[in-house]
Amino acid sequence: MTTPSDLISALNWRYACKVFDPSKKIPAETWAALEESLVLTPSSFGMQPWKFLVIQDPELREQLVPHAWRQRQVADASHLVVMAVPTAMSEAHIDANILRMTEVRGGTADALMGFRKMVAGFREGLEAKGELQQWAKLQAYIALGQFMLAAAMLGIDTCPMEGFVPEKFDEVLGLSAQGLTAAVLCPAGYRHEDDRYAVLPKVRFTAADVIVHR
Repeated sequence: MTTPSDLISALNWRYACKVFDPSKKIPAETWAALEESLVLTPSSFGMQPWKFLVIQDPELREQLVPHAWRQRQVADASHLVVMAVPTAMSEAHIDANILRMTEVRGGTADALMGFRKMVAGFREGLEAKGELQQWAKLQAYIALGQFMLAAAMLGIDTCPMEGFVPEKFDEVLGLSAQGLTAAVLCPAGYRHEDDRYAVLPKVRFTAADVIVHR
């Protein structure tokens, strides 16, 4: 396990990388660990309402740049992760999760009918209010945070990005046909020596301003 000081050091080291060095690539072993950090992300009810698209094709990434407010991180980072969520989530997704639970933990689907009914009711409630996609997007942000922390611990730079046009990303990546939409982006790689933001001190409210003990 890491130490408390190592954790704080990694968090102070990380920043939203504005300029990646396109010549530097993340080693395969390191990237495999980062992908596993995405797989291990917690989610509400364990439903995992997401797909993580790892875009490495240079031409495809260049096509995405105009739809990301021309931010070069999308093309210049070693890897680009597009975190996508379903535009609708049927009960088939719930059943797939139940099946996976029985595969991993044993038992039967029948024994999980109470859990299934609860999750199905939750899904129906969100759908009725038109909030299902927004709920899934919030879940994707949990994955984003976990991915960024894992990357920082491994000395990999990241840049969380909301500055893009989801509809255009969906079009270029063919997401709509898969019932998905892009929620948030996270390029990952190594900072360029010319990125002046790398040496700027962090601006944060003090702990006394944001943490309340009761």
